[in-house]
Amino acid sequence: MRRSVWMLAAVVAVAGCASGGDDASDFVSMMGGVGATEATRIATRLADKPLGSAGNPVRADMPPGQRAYLSRLRCSNGRAPSFNRIGSMGAGPYGSIIDAYQVDCAAGATPASSVVHLDMYHPGYSEAAAVPGFTIVP
Repeated sequence: MRRSVWMLAAVVAVAGCASGGDDASDFVSMMGGVGATEATRIATRLADKPLGSAGNPVRADMPPGQRAYLSRLRCSNGRAPSFNRIGSMGAGPYGSIIDAYQVDCAAGATPASSVVHLDMYHPGYSEAAAVPGFTIVP
């Protein structure tokens, strides 16, 4: 039994090395996501939905990319909002799991409170546009 497990692990490791794919794209595929070219096609179809909605989540590069995007948002008073992860919301339009964040501006600033959806399975991607109600810094 132990020998069978080791043999299976060796076959999987060799197959992974022979695939020629990079680790990021392999991980995205494994998580149900799509490659960059297909993501661009999907984004074009989603352009009529508000950015940051469940129907058009902000694309990001893993949790650090999500936090970096949210940290670049600015409320009406020019200050960065606070944000906290609500949780995973199921499969999004790119085929991978999307996350929702509660995003709050300080008293008197707008928007007071928003929910922003993000899809973290887009290696190397950094969104340049702000979700509705916010501005964004580079």
